[in-house]
Amino acid sequence: MNRPQTEVFLNELAQGLLPTEQGVAWFESLPDDEQSTTLHLLAQFCFQAHPTDEEALESIRRSGLRPTHTPAVLLVRGRIEDQVGKIALLAPQHERRKAFRLLIALLAVADGRRRERCRADGCGHHWHQLTADRETSAGRQQGSGDGA
Repeated sequence: MNRPQTEVFLNELAQGLLPTEQGVAWFESLPDDEQSTTLHLLAQFCFQAHPTDEEALESIRRSGLRPTHTPAVLLVRGRIEDQVGKIALLAPQHERRKAFRLLIALLAVADGRRRERCRADGCGHHWHQLTADRETSAGRQQGSGDGA
């Protein structure tokens, strides 16, 4: 997957358009260097979403991690923006998998808040339009085979 496709895929996971387990399986299939790149990209997305302390706690719950798992402990241990970067740097494979789950959940919660605000204020971010893009695409596919 190239970077634009990866960015869309990660946002589709965070927006619930694809199942988390599909994302985890994809992540686990990546070579170590691509896993690292992906975690750093997710960290950037989370940083841009400006998660709150409450959203951090909710993301731990949604991720399925125990609060005692390393990425969860890191997330609540200081300024979230700093901690997200530390989570992206986790090296052992089992910690990377947990980091991926947590960062997807954090992006889902924090960016979900931003998407709601965007609906009210109007938004030009293409990654906030993925649901609309899918609905438009599905409508074209359904309409193309009916002879209309």
